[in-house]
Amino acid sequence: MVRVRVRGIYSTALTARLLDAGHEVVDASPPIRRRFDAAFGADPPDVRIETSANRQGVGASGDSDAVDAVREILTDSGRDALAWPDPTPPGAVLDGEVTETLGGGAVVRLRTGEGDEATGAPAGTPEGYLPYGDVDARVETGDSVRVQVRESAAPWTDRRPELSGELRVGGDLVALEPGSGTRVDARSDEAARELSGMLDLLDLEPPAGWRAVWRPPAVDADTESLTAGLDAAVDAAGNLREAAAGSGSVGDDETDGEGLGLLDDRSRLRDAPIAAPDAGVWVWFGRESRFGLDDARRTATATMPGHHRVKAGSADASAGVDLAEALCDPAPDAEFPFAVVSDAFGPREGDALRIDHGKPDGRLIALGEGTVTEVDADGGVTVEREMTGGGTYDGLGVDREAGDVAETSLKEGRWWYPTTYRGRDGTVRGTYVNVCTPVEVFPDAARYVDLHVDVVKRPDGTVERVDDDVLAESVAAGYTPEPLAEKARSVASALENAL
Repeated sequence: MVRVRVRGIYSTALTARLLDAGHEVVDASPPIRRRFDAAFGADPPDVRIETSANRQGVGASGDSDAVDAVREILTDSGRDALAWPDPTPPGAVLDGEVTETLGGGAVVRLRTGEGDEATGAPAGTPEGYLPYGDVDARVETGDSVRVQVRESAAPWTDRRPELSGELRVGGDLVALEPGSGTRVDARSDEAARELSGMLDLLDLEPPAGWRAVWRPPAVDADTESLTAGLDAAVDAAGNLREAAAGSGSVGDDETDGEGLGLLDDRSRLRDAPIAAPDAGVWVWFGRESRFGLDDARRTATATMPGHHRVKAGSADASAGVDLAEALCDPAPDAEFPFAVVSDAFGPREGDALRIDHGKPDGRLIALGEGTVTEVDADGGVTVEREMTGGGTYDGLGVDREAGDVAETSLKEGRWWYPTTYRGRDGTVRGTYVNVCTPVEVFPDAARYVDLHVDVVKRPDGTVERVDDDVLAESVAAGYTPEPLAEKARSVASALENAL
């Protein structure tokens, strides 16, 4: 049994799945407590699950074995749920090199030892962002630094993990950071005063050089848990400081022994994490998975068709779902109301729509922005883009000329979509059919994950299936699960026959 804390738009669905699997959900939010006939403890979790900043999926971090135990629960809601190990989990201490200095901080290329086929981690060397206010020394391009991850970032976003040159030990009851004294973060002043009094009676003081930050769950914890929480944080702080120190960093002495900040010797850079108290995983949910999560949520409370699909689109759409479900009890067998959602939140004719082309290795490539020329009630959206000249169209072997128009026909829930290229005079220059996870048309972007294999139709009418070898390599590397790859091959075969 694993203790899990869940937050965000997928909380109810994941709570239902976790409880069904025999795990314990702790520190539950008030809505979760209302929806489930279950006991929710206040013990520190083994795993913390949070919705990603753009609502497309979740990140889980915590004890390595516990993260492994819940990973399958996060990914078995549909074939298009994809997971990647987090190379920069919160709390990890890493070495890196400053590659760029910006107005408020520096970009750091991190040495994680990840990003290759053996690990299954997202491709590429991760970068982090180090605010100048979180490091004592002045940093410049080319400097070597040792930093701690404050907040990670999903691989499919353009955000960088946030870093710090100051060591901190996280804990769900109490955290330790450099400084002195004690601070209580509680939901009310009265609760804060009560907890402060309890801490004074128990003489729970942090060690010299550290400040204790007691978190909201500590308010409901018993004296044994409070004592154990501080003891565990002290032990973790000692281990982390010992691992990070001895690095030759600026200020590495008895009074400032955290071992973070500028490194005085480039040869001391390490290619793997210095310390990683927690493991992490990022899980992206596709359309099929979101509807699977709808089914799980429906076992606990009224849930409209497409609940998670709409909520993932925008903050306004998420609030609209809450209002709709509060006012009426939606029929579980109703169709997903795409026309209603697009009328209310977009996209509409004339809007700009981006095409977000995900990759099975976790990356996201924006294919460009076009103008919506048509929206139909069945979930069809047509987007046109004017092309620049130069190069050739992938797979078609046709020169790309200035003034060409690309017409992309997207349909909500379909495992493929075609893009037809036309010249200024309307002559068809070829059609490229992309095989992908079921398309989702959000207010500002169409989103899917590319499944590599595609079908092309050239100007002379010849049809060819391409990139089966790339799909096979992705399966071998562990990026594309075999059931998803088999679906992609099936879709490609049907398209090849139809064209």
